[in-house]
Amino acid sequence: MTPAARVQAAIELLDTVITSARSKGAPADRIIADYFRTRRYAGSKDRRAVRDLVYRAIRLCGPVPASGRAAMLAVAAQDEAVAALFDGSPHGPAPRAEGEGAASTGLAPKWLAAALRASDLGGREIAALLDRAPLDIRVNALKADRASLDLPEPGEPLASAQGLRFGSGTPVESWTAYLEGLVEVQDLGSQLIVEALPVAPGDTIIDLCAGGGGKTLALSARLGNAASLVAADTDKRRLGNLAPRAARAGAAVDHIVLLDPGREMAALAPWQGKADHVLVDAPCSGSGTWRRSPEGRWRLDPAELKRLNALQDHVLDVAAQLARPGGTVAFVTCSVLDAEGPDRIAAFLARHPGWAAAPLALPLGTPRGGGIRLDPLHHGTDGFFVACLAHA
Repeated sequence: MTPAARVQAAIELLDTVITSARSKGAPADRIIADYFRTRRYAGSKDRRAVRDLVYRAIRLCGPVPASGRAAMLAVAAQDEAVAALFDGSPHGPAPRAEGEGAASTGLAPKWLAAALRASDLGGREIAALLDRAPLDIRVNALKADRASLDLPEPGEPLASAQGLRFGSGTPVESWTAYLEGLVEVQDLGSQLIVEALPVAPGDTIIDLCAGGGGKTLALSARLGNAASLVAADTDKRRLGNLAPRAARAGAAVDHIVLLDPGREMAALAPWQGKADHVLVDAPCSGSGTWRRSPEGRWRLDPAELKRLNALQDHVLDVAAQLARPGGTVAFVTCSVLDAEGPDRIAAFLARHPGWAAAPLALPLGTPRGGGIRLDPLHHGTDGFFVACLAHA
C-alpha cells in the first residue's frame, strides 16, 4: 500500500468505527481485524501503519467526528506529512475541498469532559487516560514464579506479587509461557485489587460478574486453589471462555453459573446468605480503559451512563443477598467517573443500613468516596474504582 492508500484505508475504517460507536456495535480493534482479514494484500507494515493512523485520529477527536475523513483531516491539521497525502493520487484520499472542515479535537465530548472534571480529574489526568497503555502480565503462581520464570524478554517487576510490565504490542499471547498457562495478561490495577480483597483459604467466593474470568483465575492463584470459587455472569459467550482458561491455568473453579438478567437469584439460590465474599466487577463505561479503547468516549452518552448506573445498583443488591452475616462485597468498576464509584457506594449504603464501607489495603491509589481510585497518571494502572462493603 502507498502512504496515501494507508490514509484512505484509515478513513474507511474510521467511518465504520464511528458508525459502530453510535450504535453500540463492535469495538475498534475487532473492526480493524475484520477489515484486514479480507484484505490479504496488506502486509504487516501496512496493517500497523493503518492501525496507528486510526487510533491517532480516535485519540485526537474528543467529540464524535462527522466522518472518518473529518477525523483524518484533524490529524492532517497537526501533521504536514499526512496533509500532503490528500493529493488525489490513486487509492488515496481526494484533495481537501475549499472550506472543508476537520473534526473537532479535544479530550472528550463536552458533557463527558464536564463529568470527568466533576470527578476531580484535571486536564493531565484526563489526557493520561488516552495515552498508549503498556502490557502487563500476571505470572500464574499455580505454575510458576516471576523471580524464576524464563520469558522471551525481560519484564519490569510491578508492585503486585507476580506482575511484570512490557511495552505495548509485545506478542505475549504467542509465547509458550502464555499458551501453557504460566502467565495471564492482566493490568496492574486488577492484580492489586485481587490481592487486596479480604479473602482467605477455605472461603466461599462468588465472582458475580466474572466475564471471561480474569479475576476468578487471579483469586484461584492467590489462594492456591484452596477456596470454593463460583464464577457467574449473564454473558454466555464470555463465560464460555472461562473453563478452557481455567484448565490451561490449572485453576479450580467449583461452579460456573450462567445467569438470566433480572432473575439472577434463581440460579444463585444455593449460595443465598452463604458467601464469605462476593466480587462485583460491575459492567461500566470503561472510562478507565480508554488507553486501550479510546473510542469508548464516543460510545458513551448520558442515557447509557444512567442505564449502567441502574445495572450497577442492581448487581450490588444481588451481591448483598449472597453475602453471609459478617461477609463482604467488593465493588469494582474500570471507571474514573464518580457516578460509577462513590455515588454507587453512597446509594448502596442508603438502601442497606446494615452495611458499612470497610478499608482496603492497596499499595497504590487515592481515597475516594468510601473506596479507592486508581488512574494512569498517578498510579501507572488503568483507571479503577474499588470499595469494600461489610455486612454487619
